[in-house]
Amino acid sequence: MNQLPDPQQPTAGAAGQPALDDQARAFLAAVEDAMRTPTSYRDETPVPPIGSALPVPQPGRPPMSQKATDASALMLSAGVASLPLGAAVTGILWASGTADPAVVGMICGAPAALVLALSRLVRGVKQAAPDVHHHHYEGDVHQDHRTYTTETRGVWAHTRNQLPK
Repeated sequence: MNQLPDPQQPTAGAAGQPALDDQARAFLAAVEDAMRTPTSYRDETPVPPIGSALPVPQPGRPPMSQKATDASALMLSAGVASLPLGAAVTGILWASGTADPAVVGMICGAPAALVLALSRLVRGVKQAAPDVHHHHYEGDVHQDHRTYTTETRGVWAHTRNQLPK
């Protein structure tokens, strides 16, 4: 077993080593010498507000892509194209003298109802004809064609998974 030195026994400094105060003074002198050397420079000359340099692309997302520009032009042209239709409907209602609020409501609601009906029709067609998947297997295959029906109702939701009857 190794003999450890007694903790109360003072240890002598190594011969030829400078004292701690000498090392601290040398360190402070090196720091002050480094602080005298300038590490940055500020140019105080005024900058012209407008220069002749070309614009430089900035990092990040571009302000507006070509796709966004095309979509914006499409939206603006569609908005402008709707003005003649609105003016024609307004002129017909004014000329006929039958600008009844119910008629105006039906005229304004008909396009929205038509769009909703068409979207339900398209959704029904998609559900009626599911995608066809072809799988090619080698060896014995067992296919399970069970369908689970989930129904969740009520304020305190309770899900009941039931097999088809």
